[in-house]
Amino acid sequence: MPYVLIPLLPFTSFLILGLAGHWIKEKAHLVAVPAVVLSCLLSITVSLDAIDGHNITIPLYSWLIAGSLDIHIGLSIDRLTAVMLLLVTVVSSLVHVYTIGYMHGEPGYARFFSYIALFTFSMLMLVLADNLLQLFIFWEAVGLCSYLLIGHWYERPSACAAATKAFLVNRIGDFGFLLGMLLTWATFGSLNYDDIFTRAYEMAGQTINLLAPLGGRWDVSILTLLCLLLFTGAIGKSAQIPLHVWLPDAMEGPTPISALIHAATMVTAGVFMVARLAPIYNLSPFAMDVVAIVGAVTMVLGATIALTQTDIKRVVAYSTVSQLGYMMMACGLGAYVSGMYHLLTHGAFKALLFLGCGSVIIALHHEQDLRKMGGLKDKLPITYWTFVVGSLALAGFPLTAGFFSKDEILVAAWSSGLLGQVLALAGLITAFLTAFYSFRLVFVMFWGPSRVDPHHAPHVHEPSVVITGPLVILAVLSILTGYLGIPSLLEPVFASSSLAASAGAPGESHSTAGIGIMVGATVAGLAGIASAYYLYVLNPPLPSHLAQQWNRLYQGSLNKWYVDEAYNRLFVHTTLSAASSLWQRIDVGMIDRAVNGVGRAVARGGKLLRLLQSGETQHYALAMATGLVVMVTIVLLL
Repeated sequence: MPYVLIPLLPFTSFLILGLAGHWIKEKAHLVAVPAVVLSCLLSITVSLDAIDGHNITIPLYSWLIAGSLDIHIGLSIDRLTAVMLLLVTVVSSLVHVYTIGYMHGEPGYARFFSYIALFTFSMLMLVLADNLLQLFIFWEAVGLCSYLLIGHWYERPSACAAATKAFLVNRIGDFGFLLGMLLTWATFGSLNYDDIFTRAYEMAGQTINLLAPLGGRWDVSILTLLCLLLFTGAIGKSAQIPLHVWLPDAMEGPTPISALIHAATMVTAGVFMVARLAPIYNLSPFAMDVVAIVGAVTMVLGATIALTQTDIKRVVAYSTVSQLGYMMMACGLGAYVSGMYHLLTHGAFKALLFLGCGSVIIALHHEQDLRKMGGLKDKLPITYWTFVVGSLALAGFPLTAGFFSKDEILVAAWSSGLLGQVLALAGLITAFLTAFYSFRLVFVMFWGPSRVDPHHAPHVHEPSVVITGPLVILAVLSILTGYLGIPSLLEPVFASSSLAASAGAPGESHSTAGIGIMVGATVAGLAGIASAYYLYVLNPPLPSHLAQQWNRLYQGSLNKWYVDEAYNRLFVHTTLSAASSLWQRIDVGMIDRAVNGVGRAVARGGKLLRLLQSGETQHYALAMATGLVVMVTIVLLL
């Protein structure tokens, strides 16, 4: 029963708020917060059992049984699931508390709590799934919650557009996921993890002819195709290039959701899925290389865009894109432990940074433009110091959680071969960029002269304890999670991996190369912080001068390398033009004309028939006489 209550408690609060939220209104947190906190406490208890080595499988009910097809809902808890449960419930609990202060007085207060409760339930069921179909169902459910929460302020056209964009872009990835799931069923005859993993080695050498329907021949490994199709879903959900464009626009939603869905939990679902299916991916080196390269490109791309953004939430959003690239790169190189380690530490400090942005936004009356801030560190001391801790962790500063997890990735990458060494160098460059843009945010937002609107400046003060309290807890976690021994905890999960040596094997980090990479990453991070200090504290006019001198690069970064514009021209405008042409030619020109033609024919026939019902007696007499003459004529002729 305790296991079932973990997802059931948030779902119950969703039902209560969904059905009775109109009457509960401003008391909605009294329903939602206790439910998710109790779920968190149960998760801690269950996780301790899993950490002790007790894998738990609980079949809940069978949905459909037809021949060999067995579709059921069940819970599966191992160490990997346990750490994800802790991440989801701890961050969700803190976000629920934070929301009390952030959304106070906002319309749709109860509706917002009901949506985040539904999201928490869906995310928990996703990580607890013991089969691909259940994972896919709740994969779609968290996507639905994302759509609802991004568009929470639906009266804003920008919020509606961002919600629609997120929904459509994710559908592209999810279509590939669905095809991968169908291929999995066709290949293994089951969607259960255990069945798939048991038979994976049998299918390692088998191929499929993709051109058979056309009479050609192109043999591709079944497992490679399967892995790439499933990875398409991860590309969409975890905002990897080229489907990364939805995540920054998702910042139109309230800040608590930016922290919960778009930093710590939902966007990590793709990384979790790849790690969960490690036994399959390990059998396809080509798919692994694709995962690693896509992750590395995303890592660098996100960092270069974050350098110049002026919306504080978008800076952190592109940081999320970049850090997700780190995690995906690690998984692609077989360093699943390192990738999951960074996923967990990132969840703490990135949620902290988003909630810190929210604290500043509330203090400045919903101002998000970095150029209209400055001099806030004395007025917002708790927000400032916790934000600094989060930025240090993001930059990989020594002794923070981000330092340990990022170094694990870079060391594992360097130790995995030539490709890994190239990607490790890209990771070092990204480490410098990450430290630079994270402290650009700190120095411009909190240091220097105040650029706050004079009408609001006298009223800037630290928000209430329900906002600052979660910040302090997350700041502690942003350091503490680096010392919990997460790599050694997760190592047994991937022990059977053929690439376990690159997944953080004991003693690996003590090699000469490993120490060199760690020193290099530390130097890169410190250099990034020092560069940001030099440009934005010691020489504030210099960034504008450099932007003019390197205007093309600056404009490219500021405009997100024009990826959205390219998509609009290639896909959006093309689709709309084609749809307009089809509408005019087929819908209006053919279908409407056919339907309207039938209507006109009936109308004209009615006009003719109406002549027979004129209401004039002489007309009826004439018709009767004419009919009589015709009948007499016919009789005489016959």
